[in-house]
Amino acid sequence: NAEVLYSLINVNKRLTTIVNDSNFTKYLTLRTFFSNGLLYEFTRTILDRFCLEILPKIHDKIEFLNLESSSMKRILLLTNYSNLYGIGLYDIATEIAKDLFTEFGDYGYFFLIR
Repeated sequence: NAEVLYSLINVNKRLTTIVNDSNFTKYLTLRTFFSNGLLYEFTRTILDRFCLEILPKIHDKIEFLNLESSSMKRILLLTNYSNLYGIGLYDIATEIAKDLFTEFGDYGYFFLIR
């Protein structure tokens, strides 16, 4: 759904209204698969647009985020996801996973403020 959101938001008023609906944005997958099943990262341009334009507009509607490791820190620390109750993490190193749930790690602050 990230590709659709990226493509349709701000195209026109009607499409923006549709993609801003909480039914569309509450479960957001910010990772993509090739047809062969391999995970790939968003380009910097796409990630920048999500972080600078899209996520600040819809952050309060997101209930579940699927993320991959190369962009998760930037996305998680970007804003307060007030309705977030779940995160799917993909392609993540063990040390980063441990750091996510410790008080003193880079990501620990994210979970402490929830």
